[in-house]
Amino acid sequence: MNWRKLHRVISPILLLPLLLTALTGVAYRLGISWFGMSEDAAEIFMKIHQGAFLGSQLKSVYVLLMGLGLIGLIVTGMLMLSGLFSKRPRRQSQGD
Repeated sequence: MNWRKLHRVISPILLLPLLLTALTGVAYRLGISWFGMSEDAAEIFMKIHQGAFLGSQLKSVYVLLMGLGLIGLIVTGMLMLSGLFSKRPRRQSQGD
């Protein structure tokens, strides 16, 4: 299996949802801890972070897919990274 190709397919699909989840999670925590954010504003960030805007049934699916997608990106990234450190000699291109 070509891990690079799989990683290349998964990453654009998950970019916006994972970025949204990360940004709203950080905004929620820092907003409450450092900036004294109101509970109403914090609740908005938490609803976006957890995918509650999709409704109660799709919220669980959203969380599951984000978790599995992130695990998939981590695994494929680690597999590609391990290929960089293997002791196999790299193939030379014909033009060299």
